[in-house]
Amino acid sequence: MTTIMTQAHPYLSDVHLALRDQVLRFVQDQVIPVGEAWEDQGMVPRDIFRRMGALGLLGIRVPEIYGGAELDALASVVLAEALGHSTFGGFTASVLVDTDMATPHLTRYGSDAQKAAWLPSIVAGDTITAIAVSEPDAGSDVKSIRTRAVRQGDHWVLNGAKTFITNGVHGDLYIVAAKTALDGKASHGISMFMVEKGTPGFRVSRALKKMGWLSSDTAELVFEDCRIPVENLLGEENHGFYAIMDNFQNERLVMAAMAVGEATKAIQLTLDHLRQREAFGSALWTIHGIRQRLAKRAAETEAARQLVYHAAWLESQGLECIKEVSMAKAFCCEITQGVVYDCVQFHGGMGYMRESAIERMARDARVLTIGGGATEVMFEEVAKRL
Repeated sequence: MTTIMTQAHPYLSDVHLALRDQVLRFVQDQVIPVGEAWEDQGMVPRDIFRRMGALGLLGIRVPEIYGGAELDALASVVLAEALGHSTFGGFTASVLVDTDMATPHLTRYGSDAQKAAWLPSIVAGDTITAIAVSEPDAGSDVKSIRTRAVRQGDHWVLNGAKTFITNGVHGDLYIVAAKTALDGKASHGISMFMVEKGTPGFRVSRALKKMGWLSSDTAELVFEDCRIPVENLLGEENHGFYAIMDNFQNERLVMAAMAVGEATKAIQLTLDHLRQREAFGSALWTIHGIRQRLAKRAAETEAARQLVYHAAWLESQGLECIKEVSMAKAFCCEITQGVVYDCVQFHGGMGYMRESAIERMARDARVLTIGGGATEVMFEEVAKRL
């Protein structure tokens, strides 16, 4: 059984620790044995979302009135780190997009009617959500999105395209960012909308083929005179940019924690391999250069863990922490690149084989420094606040 943070932890309550153990058991029993099939299918089966929903794992930040646990940012980090132990980054990404990147927009900014209509089915795993902000010419530069929403009577009409959308092929409810005002500052003219699968004028133009995260479905989306009711405006008109920036904190925290979980698991797998694999008459683990290099990676991973948990604690206290979250996202994801690189090296030829978990983890980890805010963007956020 995989374990993490077995010692007492200064930031975590008994509830957090119980959540961690529950997620690790779920990953060990219901993900690792069958995840290879999901890689081939290019998606996580809906039944897995429903099983997670039945265990209460999809609503840990959702208010209790809608079936959630109403926990804090530390709980999201616990969830993300434990999911990172699955060795299937696509599975982890699909879940975290649903729980911590898309659904929070509804939880924070939705009306009572919107939350009552959607949150119970999301928490149960019956409705899978996606967040649609990135476009072919606008990723981290949210102000530059071109998708347009125009009010026509009791409807909004959407036109535009989105790309790199996780859960984009098989999702049910899409949280979509669109321009609603062209005058004035770009940050004052973006709104968020809820668009359901099957809405006329909305379609998946194509599923995207990726280097890694193969078990998550990723899509390009097209909106062509897509008419949605005015009731599907999420939050205040023209305030969507600030909602996106606000939730970037949560998104970046869980990606940092996911990276730490993956690095920890990679080190564990490699340690097991080094103790069993013999060369020149003894186990590879007896070679001092290898031992010390892996020990260095373990130290870096532990430093990354402390950084992300401290940032999550600041967030849970309602304290200003954009600098710390940006540091955590950049540092944790960059460290994981080095960890998996060395772990592939220490696995030798087997580390290059598709049948090896470490090979898959190396491909999956590469996107961590790109998605959710590239490392360069994160360090710019830090630099502004030095």
